[in-house]
Amino acid sequence: MAISLSSLSLSKHSLSNSSSIPASNPSMDPSKPSVLRTQNILGSKANSGGIEQTPLRLCGSNLKKNSSDLISQASREPARVTKELEKINTWKELELYEKLATGQTPKFMVIACADSRVCPSSVLGFQPGEAFVVRNVANMVPPYENGPTETNAALEFAVNSLKVENILVIGHSRCGGIRALMSMHDDVEPSGLIGSWVSVGMNARVKTKAATHLLNFDQQCKHCEKESVNCSLVNLHSYPWVEEKVRNGELNIHGGYYDFVDCSFEKWTLYKENNLRDESGKVAVKDRAFWF
Repeated sequence: MAISLSSLSLSKHSLSNSSSIPASNPSMDPSKPSVLRTQNILGSKANSGGIEQTPLRLCGSNLKKNSSDLISQASREPARVTKELEKINTWKELELYEKLATGQTPKFMVIACADSRVCPSSVLGFQPGEAFVVRNVANMVPPYENGPTETNAALEFAVNSLKVENILVIGHSRCGGIRALMSMHDDVEPSGLIGSWVSVGMNARVKTKAATHLLNFDQQCKHCEKESVNCSLVNLHSYPWVEEKVRNGELNIHGGYYDFVDCSFEKWTLYKENNLRDESGKVAVKDRAFWF
């Protein structure tokens, strides 16, 4: 599924604008998106820093007119027109990378799984320079007190140096890391590098087991794939510089879930409030939406 940013508004089905959702019970409703655009997914602040409107200086001032002429000639000379349009795309890329060579100003940080089936740039339609991406097993964010890891080093750089405006944690269907987490035994210490890493999501496992004890193992894993995203979103707020920017309205934190089996995408956003949890253990979210 490629998520095109232009047709999203036609296929978006939003739930209520604001709600309180139990962390242990993320919505499991299926959706079937075709193509998304990141501006619509992540809100009004989602932009690519202006690079999508880059003028094609290297092509000359008549490029727009020439492009229109080429398209009108496509039915008569399709092979030649194809070659000319390929040249135009090459010039666009040259101009884009010429600008990116001077530095990067992404508005998004994406934390996604290392799974080869869920490349975030392909799913969300990001172009070079639009998103700072870190990928790990099961798209997990360890809490601040766990100490340095590659993931939180990237998080610190994205938030404090690049000053991204949105962080999106994306879970996905058929996640092997979550399956490993759900396969752990309660009375056995995790062993190996994978076990030690996915144990970061132990709270998600505990909540999933409590909420889905009557379901089969595959259904429990699917539930935990979303629950672990909520766990990571809460862990993000354990970083003082993340919490400060969220409180000041400078940073938005989003959860996402990509189901490549039924081609659906779900997104939700944590409230920008000081107290994310109430006494009942619920996590406040807003703007839960589905695309299909």
